[in-house]
Order: sequence, then C-alpha cells, then structure tokens
Amino acid sequence: MRDDKQNLIVGKTFEFSLNIIEFSEIIRGHNKFEMASQIFRSGTSIGANIREAQNAESLADFIHKFKIAAKEADELEYWLGLCRDSIHYPSPNDELIGELRSIILIISKIISSSKRAKLSN
Repeated sequence: MRDDKQNLIVGKTFEFSLNIIEFSEIIRGHNKFEMASQIFRSGTSIGANIREAQNAESLADFIHKFKIAAKEADELEYWLGLCRDSIHYPSPNDELIGELRSIILIISKIISSSKRAKLSN
C-alpha cells in the first residue's frame, strides 16, 4: 500500500484542492456558477492526475499523467487570472496564486527529471 502522506506533491496538491474548493464556493456564492465550475474542475484535476500517476504502468505513463496535471495547472492559472483582473469576480488571494505557482514549478521539475531518467534507461 502506498503512503501518499510521504509524497510531497501528492499531499501539496490535495491541500491545494481543498483551498480551490473553498475559492470555488466563494465564487458560487456570487452566482458565478460557470466560473466556479471551471475553477473547481481544473483546480482539483491537478491533484487527481498526480494521484493517478502514482499508479502509472510505466515511466512514460507517469510522465503523461504529470503533463496532464501541468496543463490543468496552466488552465487554472488562466481562470484565476481572469478572476483577479475582472471587476465582476472575487479575486483569489495571493496565497492561492503562490501555492499554484509552487505546484507548477514542482510539476515541471518532476517532468524534466523523469524525462532525463527515461533517456538514461
């Protein structure tokens, strides 16, 4: 059995997903349902894909799942940017944006180091 609590990125993205749920509920409370759904889906998908990568069938599968997580993180950054810059939506706090940027950096490092490992095999 895996011990995901010892896995930094799995734990970090799980906690981040909880914060995304909170922010999407704030947006939903302003009757901005479409934006809340977009943020909820892309924000929680990051951790779900990383969790799924823990059971990858191969290194290529692992990298692929992390690339999907990276795409979801980029999409979320877009939606949060729209909220931040629009007068019609609540703005995400700096901590949420900082957490996302940290996750993006970690995902990027994991992908690049996994690609190097794949090349050396």
